[in-house]
Amino acid sequence: MGALELRDSVLEYINAADERLLKVVKAVIESYQEEEIVAFSVDGKPITRAVYKEELATAKLDIKKDNVISQEDLEIESENW
Repeated sequence: MGALELRDSVLEYINAADERLLKVVKAVIESYQEEEIVAFSVDGKPITRAVYKEELATAKLDIKKDNVISQEDLEIESENW
């Protein structure tokens, strides 16, 4: 069964589904999307949507805590690497 046939079959189930089944389908789709690769690290490792969101939340906390470095300070620091 190809993708088109599968899509039509799944749509038939969804159109006839009760709220419980729809919640299960929604949870499966959301779980699938969280594991989707959305980026790659600088060393080429894949980053999933879930990991990306975690790293973004951490970065936002660092900004709020003023745990950042200016471009100028970074350039000075990098001269000593």
